[in-house]
Amino acid sequence: MVANITENKFSMALTKTLKSWPSRERPRERLFSQGVQSLSDAELIAILLGSGTKSKNVIDLARDLIGNFKGLRGLFSTSPGELETVRGLGPAKIATLAAVSELTKRLLREESRRKSFIDNPQSIVDYLYQSLRDQKKEYVALILLNKAGEVLNDVTVASGSLDHVSIQPRDIVKVALDQHAASIVLVHNHPSGSIDPSHADRMMTQKVRHACQTVDIPLIDHLIIGDNRYFSFRENQLLEAVI
Repeated sequence: MVANITENKFSMALTKTLKSWPSRERPRERLFSQGVQSLSDAELIAILLGSGTKSKNVIDLARDLIGNFKGLRGLFSTSPGELETVRGLGPAKIATLAAVSELTKRLLREESRRKSFIDNPQSIVDYLYQSLRDQKKEYVALILLNKAGEVLNDVTVASGSLDHVSIQPRDIVKVALDQHAASIVLVHNHPSGSIDPSHADRMMTQKVRHACQTVDIPLIDHLIIGDNRYFSFRENQLLEAVI
């Protein structure tokens, strides 16, 4: 009986820490010996977390996070405040996850600024997915372009509710003038995931387009971001449609 108790305690200890694992099985060591591509999502998250809890090793903690938040997208779109409710995540771990999420967005932004929106609108959309697709309420952002069609900056100009946001065209014009934009792209998200433009979306597009025409700053497109999809007024020939 004593031997069985001792054996069980030893078995539990192995599940709590990776230090007891053979070096060839530890995520960090495998990263260097086999390459980062060889690691699973859970192992990569485990490297970020660094350690587990008294009752759970770091890989099991990482697996639980991925499962509970329904994948990497759900995990990295969760706010630090929401992560504070997760047992086993302290300030250091939460800060690390938030930093990785933000760095990913900045990398995509940096990449998008090297390309012309006119030639490659998908590069802009790829960045905006990270910023807007998982938001719980509607936001309106403005992409400001130079004469070559490259991104100068992106600015959030309005926020609203779950299914509504309103903007004033004069506010769009002011931002465009202040940023010395040669042209602009209007962007907003639909938290529902739908990308179908509403009547209000179409009206907003025309009001902004007309306001920008008065200062000779063309509205190149209006993009609606949904769940891994987008709608382009320009591609659907609705940019100059009369409502």
